[in-house]
Amino acid sequence: MRVRLVVARGCHLCETARVELERLGEELGFDLEELDITGDPELERVYRAWLPVVEADGERVSVYRVDEAALRARSHLA
Repeated sequence: MRVRLVVARGCHLCETARVELERLGEELGFDLEELDITGDPELERVYRAWLPVVEADGERVSVYRVDEAALRARSHLA
């Protein structure tokens, strides 16, 4: 499973999500990719209102916070 965290500079919720995902990644064995939307008008338009956004294998799993249960369920399907 590949997990992407969409963040922006100065987002405290994004920092919290990063820590949680790093912990979960070690446990569940997924790769974590981070996408910083800061300064990209198109990405800002798509994601800014939802930060942080967590996607797994290209599908949105959660917004505003990490949905640990959803990631655990997806990791069992992989």
